[in-house]
Amino acid sequence: MAICLELLDPGSFPQWLEQSCSEYVADLISSGSAPGAARQQAEASLHKSFPEGRPGLDNAVFTLMDQGGSAVGYIWVGRDHSDDPTAWWVWDILVDSAHRGKGYGREAMQLAEEYARSRGALTLGLNVFGYNASARGLYESLGYETTSIKMRKSLLSAGSGEDASN
Repeated sequence: MAICLELLDPGSFPQWLEQSCSEYVADLISSGSAPGAARQQAEASLHKSFPEGRPGLDNAVFTLMDQGGSAVGYIWVGRDHSDDPTAWWVWDILVDSAHRGKGYGREAMQLAEEYARSRGALTLGLNVFGYNASARGLYESLGYETTSIKMRKSLLSAGSGEDASN
């Protein structure tokens, strides 16, 4: 199944921005963030990446189009937030649930690598939430290596009732 990347239509950007923000908020909440803090973090992150309210060539959003011309998802790729202009990042990728398992995610990642390389990237990074085992497997199979692991343990246990100050 072949797909191609089409730059997101500027008129569709506000709708995409809200969808991306909502999905990021949901991921943060699933990872343990409080809803208000998750919304604040997602909005701040998106504003940092799109301060003028639109993407650019160094921060592009693409629609994933299948051979029949139907949108099957999106990918957002751009420079990372370091001082290294050769370091790029996949900020967000989504294959619509009805189209998963067809290889579109793999192909989208390969096309994102080509796009970043054409813009001078020497590395392409990404973040994957710990609970998303299928995405982690995909990225590892594409040659992505783990560079850090963030871990957390809840210290609240049902019925413990113990006072931590004792």
